[in-house]
Amino acid sequence: MDRTDTTAIAAGASPPDAMTWAPAGAPATTAAVTTTAATAPAPAPAPITTAAMARAYARSVVLEQWNNADRTATEAALIDLSLVVSELAANAVRHGGGLAGFEVTPTRQGVRLAVHDNSDVVPAAAFGPGSLPTKHHGNGYGWPVIIRLARDIAVDLRPGGGKTVSVLVPLV
Repeated sequence: MDRTDTTAIAAGASPPDAMTWAPAGAPATTAAVTTTAATAPAPAPAPITTAAMARAYARSVVLEQWNNADRTATEAALIDLSLVVSELAANAVRHGGGLAGFEVTPTRQGVRLAVHDNSDVVPAAAFGPGSLPTKHHGNGYGWPVIIRLARDIAVDLRPGGGKTVSVLVPLV
């Protein structure tokens, strides 16, 4: 994946109000669920260290906290969510120096994901058009998939180093 250091762009960004951010001294790899005041937070599972663990956790949050009598995520929406989670977690492991944290926040529209890694490098493709590559030049399909399936993509540098990539995955 081509990467461009655009820290000047990301440095001024701030996380969305709906998200809860771990303090700089928090454990390196954590999983958290933040919810509205109407619901109690779910206990965090064991540290999320792989894409498979992240997928399972995100799915469980949707099934246990997002679904209700008025709305239910379709299997197609859950597949889209799994694809986005897989790509973000794999990028953190492969290009970001490791998965340093993973958060899932239910919202009215779907779930907001926050993936923390250990790299300050902002992927240039994160803000691209989502075009699929015509030839394989070392770049994959990850960011085009994320761009096509998610909304409100943000990349924010973390005070203690590394970055957080957050996206909203619609489920409605």
